[in-house]
Parts: sequence; C-alpha cells; structure tokens
Amino acid sequence: MVETIFDLPVEKQIFYAVLGFSWTVYLWEAYLSYRQRRIYRATTHVPQELGKIMDSETFEKSRLYQLDKSNFSFWSGLYSETEGTLILLLGGIPFLWGVAGSVTAHFGFSPEYEITQSLVFLTLATLFSALTGLPWSLYNTFVIEEKHGFNQQTLGFFLKDAVKKFAVTQCILLPVTSLLLYIIKIGGDYFFIYAWLFTLVVSLVLVTIYADYIAPLFDKFTPLPEGELKTEIETLAKSISFPLTKVYVVEGSKRSSHSNAYFYGFFKNKRIVLFDTLLEDYSPLNKAGESQPEQPESDEISGESKNKKQGCNNPEILAVLGHELGHWKLGHTVKNIIISQMNSFLCFSLFAVLIGRKELFVAFGFTDSQPTLIGLMIIFQFIFSPYNELLSFCLTVLSRRFEFQADAFARSMGKASELYSALIKLNKDNLGFPVADWLFSMWHYSHPPLLERLRALGNIKQD
Repeated sequence: MVETIFDLPVEKQIFYAVLGFSWTVYLWEAYLSYRQRRIYRATTHVPQELGKIMDSETFEKSRLYQLDKSNFSFWSGLYSETEGTLILLLGGIPFLWGVAGSVTAHFGFSPEYEITQSLVFLTLATLFSALTGLPWSLYNTFVIEEKHGFNQQTLGFFLKDAVKKFAVTQCILLPVTSLLLYIIKIGGDYFFIYAWLFTLVVSLVLVTIYADYIAPLFDKFTPLPEGELKTEIETLAKSISFPLTKVYVVEGSKRSSHSNAYFYGFFKNKRIVLFDTLLEDYSPLNKAGESQPEQPESDEISGESKNKKQGCNNPEILAVLGHELGHWKLGHTVKNIIISQMNSFLCFSLFAVLIGRKELFVAFGFTDSQPTLIGLMIIFQFIFSPYNELLSFCLTVLSRRFEFQADAFARSMGKASELYSALIKLNKDNLGFPVADWLFSMWHYSHPPLLERLRALGNIKQD
C-alpha cells in the first residue's frame, strides 16, 4: 500500500508542506523570470512607441544589463533555495542551537539561560548567512555592476563596509531580540500585545534615527548648499505645508552611479535626502566626464547619449520631489505604517495561538525543548509563508496605485512636463528596461512600468 503525505505523523506533514511550498514559490519565481528573460532576448530593437524617448545605444545597454541581472538572480536564487532545503533536511537549525548551547555552557551558563543561548544562536546564524552570501555579493558588485559601469567601490571599501554593516546590525539586533524574548516570557496571556507594542516603538525609533545616526556611519551626508535649488525646494515644501527642516546630499557616488531620493522624520521634523548622483550639478561622475575628450558624433542621438550628463536638472529635481511629497500629502506613508502594524499585530496574535503547539517544534528537530526564538523563526518564516506571499503581492499592487497617485499629485502642481523628462532620464541613468512581460510586471513591479507612467502624465511632447 502506497503511503501518502496524509498518512505521515502531523509533524512530518508540516515539515514537507513547508518544504513543498518553498519550492513551489521558487519555481513560480523562476517561471516569471524566464518569461521576462524571453523579453530581454527577443526585444533587440527599440519599439516604435519608445523611439522618441530612448536611443538604440541606451536601449541595448539596458537590455544586456537586465539580462545579466536576471541570469544572476536565477543562479543565486537556486543556490539560496538549495541551501535552505539542505539546512532543513540535515537538521541545521537544531545543530546550530546545540552549538550555541555548547558555547554558553563553556562560559558557565546553564540551559535555563535561554535568552543568552538565543543571542549566540542568532549571532552564529547571521554570521553564517553573511559568509555564504559574500561570494554572491562580490560577484554582483565587481562583475555585473562593474561590467555595466555602476560600481564605484574598491575591494577594500566593500569588505570594510561589509564588516561595518555586520557589526552595526548586531548592535541593533541583539539588544532588540533579547528584550523581545524577555517580554514574551514575562508577558503572561497578553504577551502578544506587549510584544507588538515593543516592535512598534522600535520600528518608529529606527526610522527616526536611521538617517541621522546610522546611515552616516556608511555614507557622508552634507547639507545642501544655499542657492537656487535649496530655495526652490523650501518654497515647494512650504506650498503644501510640508514641515521641512533640513535638506541633505548623500555621497552615493562612492558606491554606485545609481540614483535615489527620499524623505524621513515624524511630525514637524522632516528631512529630504538627495543622492549626489541624482543632481546633475553635483554628481562627481559628471565632473569626471568633463575631463574626457569629446567623442565624434556618428549621429545626433548617439552623440547625445555619449555626452549627456547624469542626473536631473533643477526643475526635474523639483518634479521628482513633487512626486515624493505627494506620497506624504496623500497619506501614503501613514497608510503603509498602519498596514504594517496591523499585519504585525495579526502575526503576533496568531503566534500566541501557535507557540504552544509542540508538533511545530518537533517538525524541525526540536523534540526536547521549545525555545521562543526558534518558535518565532518557525512560525513567522515558515508557517506564515503562504500568507506572506499573498500579502507581498497585495502590497505590490497597492504600491503601484500609490505611485500613479503621487505622479498625478506632481502633475497637479504643474510639474508634469518636468517629471516626464525626469522619469526618462532616471530610467536611462539606471539602465531600466522599459519593456516587461505582463505577468512578471504584475507580480514584481512596485513601481508602474515607464511607459504606463508617461501615458498617465499625458504624453507630453519632449524634445
């Protein structure tokens, strides 16, 4: 008689269901990426509708860049999935927990010191993850990003940065985790409420201090100098009652030529951060290009492509900020925080129901103990996996809706033409490929494809 999964003990059913779902998600993602790679390979010429906004040279560069990134993602994803499967099948989690127990015992801590053992386990797990991920990160930075002209880092800078990131992460992760575990242990029947409130406070504090105290450990932040751009940004903020206190320029060009902008802060203390690579007048990459001899122009378009500056001019910067401030004015930031915290409260409530189920621990090799940290890992990472996938898709759909609304807000401020040209420039600078498979786009794109955003802005004619 053939034994099915339903004939197995419940802990085995849980284990194989988790493993099966993980591979199902991986295969689904691999299928979506395969569909998109077909687009990259087949679309070798600029589509007619893109002819006026993208030259053939940039189109080909972006096609090859995205194809390389997709191939890299396939192999790194396969490695990650295989590694995760082997860890589960070979009992890697209980083994590492045992190693953590041996370490704490060596320093005179008995098994009753579960939080201490949990912190050692967490340190070993994150160290393992950092070391196994390092070769992939090195390849991505020094092969793919280097090949396509984005990487600005030296190997020494990269390794120093990696060590610094690991140290800072531990300095935040270990105290927060120890307090969370303590709250869960002493919280009684309503521990999930206290645990949720604690994570809420931690997340708000981290968001508040990140750009002032954490990010400067890695990148140089300088106030935007007095001048026309700063005055116009302050006027723009004032026009919609955005409580702007400071404008910073971050030296992103030391890492990459990719560009970005964001705002942060709560209540009446908002700051705007602009990457130097976003600013046409500030990007060191433009200054480096000025020292290069001009290439002869074979035709008008290719000449523009070779000599064009990176980043956006001042009116375009204001249009981009009009979009970003639209997120604030329309309440998107607050809505995302509310959704995140509702989800967090729901997950902690379900965790409170499931943490007492011994079969969940047995399924992953913990037959003699039920450590709280392991329970958090099993339930949040494995048991909630189907829910997390569904939630991620819903948030992606919502994000695209918010992006359209923020574009419309910038347009209502009279900045449609400037945003139109800024989106084209940023797409070129970041080598974004403007043609996407509909299913891949629907599942993955948190921002609408370029053409959809341009159409929504009204197809304003550009030179």
